[in-house]
Formats: sequence, C-alpha cells, structure tokens
Amino acid sequence: MKQLITFVLSITFLSTLAQPKPGEIITTQKQKFVFETITSDLQSVWGIAFLPDGRILVTEKSGEIRIIKDGKLLPEKVTGVPKVYDKGQGGLMDIQLHPDYAKNGWIYLTYAKPDGSNGGTVVARAKLQGNALVGLEELFKAQPTTSSGVHFGSRIVFDGKGYIYFSSGERGRQENAQDLSNHLGKILRLHEDGRVPTDNPFVNTPNAKPEIWSYGHRNPQGVYYDLQTNTLWNHEHGPKGGDELNKVEKGKNYGWPVITYGINYNGTPITDITSKPGMEQPVRYWVPSIAPCGLTMVTSDKYPNWKGNFLVGALAFQLVARVEVENGKFIAEERMLEKIGRVRAVVQSPDGFIYVTTENPGTVNRLVPVK
Repeated sequence: MKQLITFVLSITFLSTLAQPKPGEIITTQKQKFVFETITSDLQSVWGIAFLPDGRILVTEKSGEIRIIKDGKLLPEKVTGVPKVYDKGQGGLMDIQLHPDYAKNGWIYLTYAKPDGSNGGTVVARAKLQGNALVGLEELFKAQPTTSSGVHFGSRIVFDGKGYIYFSSGERGRQENAQDLSNHLGKILRLHEDGRVPTDNPFVNTPNAKPEIWSYGHRNPQGVYYDLQTNTLWNHEHGPKGGDELNKVEKGKNYGWPVITYGINYNGTPITDITSKPGMEQPVRYWVPSIAPCGLTMVTSDKYPNWKGNFLVGALAFQLVARVEVENGKFIAEERMLEKIGRVRAVVQSPDGFIYVTTENPGTVNRLVPVK
C-alpha cells in the first residue's frame, strides 16, 4: 500500500497560490481566471441552485435559503423551509432544480429532519411562489434515524431519464455501510416523484432496502451524473486518509469499512487490506485526506482546457482540486485556490460559469475566465 500511495502522490501537481485579491488574475496549469466574490455575508453555506430568472438560491446549514439577485445578497429569506436537525454536520444541505424546472417548478432539497431526539437524511421537493416554498412533498427518509451528528451525505443529481440519485452517509457506524437492511452508507435511486424503480438492484433481495443503488460508502458529499456517458460518480470522506473518487455502478460494493486506504483518527488501523474481490477500487484516493465536498465536471466552453475534468472542493485543505480522468483512470491532479476557506460546493451554472462556495465564512464566488 505504501508504494501505491507514493505513486499516486508523485503524479499530483500542486499549484501553491495565495489568497486571491479582488481583480487578481490567477494562473493555473491550463486556465487563467479571476476569483470573483459575490457575497461573504452568509453563514455555513451548503448548496447552490440557479433559477431561470437569474436569481441564485443558497442553502445555509442552519435551515435558511438565501437569495442572490443581480449580484447582491437580498435581506429577504425564503419562507416555508422545513425544520431541520441542525446538529454537527446535519442541517439543510443540498438544493437542486428539476431539469424541467421551467415547466414544472420543482425544487429538490436534502436536509436532516428531526425525529424526536434523532435525525435522518430526507429528500423532499417543493415549489417556489414569490419567496415562499409551497407544496412540500417528502419523497424519502433514510432509516434508521440516529442521534449522531455526523455523516449525512446528502447530494442529489438527475440523470435526465426520470431518475434521481442521492447519497446517505453511514452516520458514524461503520457497519451500516455493508448492511443492506438500512439506507446508511449508500447511494440511492428513485423516480423523480419518489417511487422506487422496479429495476433497482436490490428490489427483490430479502430484507434489503429497495432504494439502494450501491453500498459500502462512508460519507459521500459529492455526486455527479455525466449525461454524455451516462456515468454516475461520487466522492466521499475517508477517515484519516482514504478519501475516494468513485465511478458508481449498479449494485456494487465500494468497500467501506472492509477495505480502505485510511486509518482511524487516533492512528490505529481500521483494516489490514486495501482490496478484496467483489469490492470496487476508487478511481482516485487521497492520503492525507483533503475532506472532499462538492463535485462537478467541467462541460462549459468558457474553460476549454478544463473540459471533461472534475473539480473537487476540499474542506480540510481549503482548496479546489482539478482532477483529470481518462477512460475511468486517474491521470493527474492540480490544486488551486489554496486557503480560500472550507469549500462546500463546486457547481457549474447554466450559463457555464464555475461557482465555489465556502463555509465559515460563508461565501459565494465565481471563477471568471481570462484569456
């Protein structure tokens, strides 16, 4: 394992960059851009979505949805947001518009919902009337709920074929990830209205949760669906070391905690193996952990030399990593925007710009390409 880690790290290219100044042109290996801060007046930013009229919706973990209009954060907040289980890593998390939002008006949310003294990851949808959420429909609730404040997962993506995929962390209990009788430590798949697809891999498996698409995940806080290749990707937090970027396939086991490149936070081993038949290897893993959060693939013509690359946010390392993958194999990585803050979301807007959000301080930023 030591030799493999050394090899992976040896082909990681680092760009040591200072905190960007207003208007400063940042030169990376393949792209120049200006890091434009739209607002720094938010709290713990989690998700970001773009309305057709140009407004931007931003979720704060505490349970607020804020609105950015014409480049300014509005004082008004969206009302009608469901109560959240704001504990530890839990709270209001992802926000996504339905691909046909202009026709149907659906906005999808993930959040940790209170359940007595416990909480669990929920997927819901609602519509926006003025500045109010209305008609909230709860589509899914991860079972079992627990009092833990960690590992809620909670990203949503659409595949353009009528399905949604979303992530659920194992809530700090390693064994949950290998147990098909619960939703924890899994990637899950539903019809967009919450129905369980009949072709999900474990629909006919006794005692298995029928929503499960893949399992053996720890805490997936990045999910991306490549519409061009019909490929699902995720990244997830390892413990101390062992963060992963995975190509996620139907019914497959991604190993946690049976195999991992990480160790316990106190330095003790979790397992003595990093591979096992029947368990998938990551396309990319990080030792030490960067704490990945937020994942997108660049498809925009605004960044021609980044097209097809993944952009991965990092909480612990406070940066954005550009990851090159070809034919399902890791090629190289460039680290950008170091020390900008704990990066929570990295997304590409409908007009092709890359947005990066941070928490503590809560900021929304745009990468403006420079030729």
